[in-house]
Amino acid sequence: MKSENESTPAPRIVVCGSINMDLVVCCQEMPKPGQTITAESASEICGGKGANQAVGAAMVGGQVRMIGRVGSDAFADRLHANLAKHNVDCSTVATTADCTSGLAVITVESSGQNSILVVPGANGKVSVSDVQDHREVIACADVLMLQLEIPTPSVIAAIRIAKQYNVRCILDPAPVARDWTDELLDVDLVCPNETEAAAITGIEINTIEDARSAALQLQSRGAKNVAVTMGEKGTVLLDGETFHHVAPTPIQPVDSTAAGDAFASALAVEWARTSNLLQATRFASIAGALAATKFGAQQSLANRIEIDALRIQTCHK
Repeated sequence: MKSENESTPAPRIVVCGSINMDLVVCCQEMPKPGQTITAESASEICGGKGANQAVGAAMVGGQVRMIGRVGSDAFADRLHANLAKHNVDCSTVATTADCTSGLAVITVESSGQNSILVVPGANGKVSVSDVQDHREVIACADVLMLQLEIPTPSVIAAIRIAKQYNVRCILDPAPVARDWTDELLDVDLVCPNETEAAAITGIEINTIEDARSAALQLQSRGAKNVAVTMGEKGTVLLDGETFHHVAPTPIQPVDSTAAGDAFASALAVEWARTSNLLQATRFASIAGALAATKFGAQQSLANRIEIDALRIQTCHK
């Protein structure tokens, strides 16, 4: 008899999005406007929401391909090599001449909270034509994953292609676009955190009921399903017409930088693998929690063995 891994093909995940080098600065607390403080350390770490999600999906068993751009600077080769090291096919990642790669400056305070300043660089050059040139790549996917660190028209073009070919599409609406349009919600799942959900809906989210109200509004505006992540309050999932509350996984947070990316990528692979959105959300919740227990972006992402181990440990408590 074949094992589950032998009998089930690896889900084909296509990620269209950003690729950054993250400059991470650690400090006791965030500086106030006009204040200069002495930080504790600085590191260069491969990141970008798109690349983070591509690596995260590969680590939990996805067969992953990345669509995006890097610049013609010193970071480009490192960013390419990092994706390849994590078994992400980056043959559809283009190099942009006379342009820097994307850069994110991330400040992490001792509580684990962070603030992020993003310079788009080559990510801002990902065009509608780039997306359309890779139409067949998207058409062959089980899931297309999108974020908002590339131009909004390019994200919409990808959504339209996925819809044309009946490819399941997940949008992580971060950062919330200044040129927001509800066409971005024409997806199978939108998974904002509470801050992003509040920015899109205008509903201040402090409670589970607030998150339910925001999810209903997002669904009424186009999303088929909605998962609002709320950190230590867990996740509110609107699965079709049914609400679920996925309890948080108890952890000691260190750095929440890639928790949302870990959540989205794990959910994409598990949903493609099982077609059970609630099960996938529970799996993703653990992945997101694990990411918050480690420093950095991609280096904090967990593999399936680690996620399953914490799931079993949590169930036995």
